[in-house]
Amino acid sequence: MRVSFNRAAAPTAVDSARSSLAALTVAVGTAGLAAAAARPGLLALVDQHAAAVRDSLDGDRRPLTAATLAGYAEGVRAAALEHGWTPPRGPVDWSAPEWPLARLVAVCALARSLDRS
Repeated sequence: MRVSFNRAAAPTAVDSARSSLAALTVAVGTAGLAAAAARPGLLALVDQHAAAVRDSLDGDRRPLTAATLAGYAEGVRAAALEHGWTPPRGPVDWSAPEWPLARLVAVCALARSLDRS
């Protein structure tokens, strides 16, 4: 007796990237973007980080994608961890977020803008 081949589609790179960005948004993006909406200084900081991310990814000449943003976020996270950063495990003091956290929230803001276009 033969067992039929399961033809369920393997997750694509796009699915994986979107999943990664969704997890990042749950971890820090939702709270960070809500805090930024209530704090003009934090909003300006996130906007500055978003501009720097866009510039790093050549976003003015090539459209940003979920894959490029997810890869960038993973690179930021890996480098920060390598340099001793630990992700927040509880409430975050959004009045002075650490650089990696602000950068990751900026990635979430850019990812949110992908969904709107």
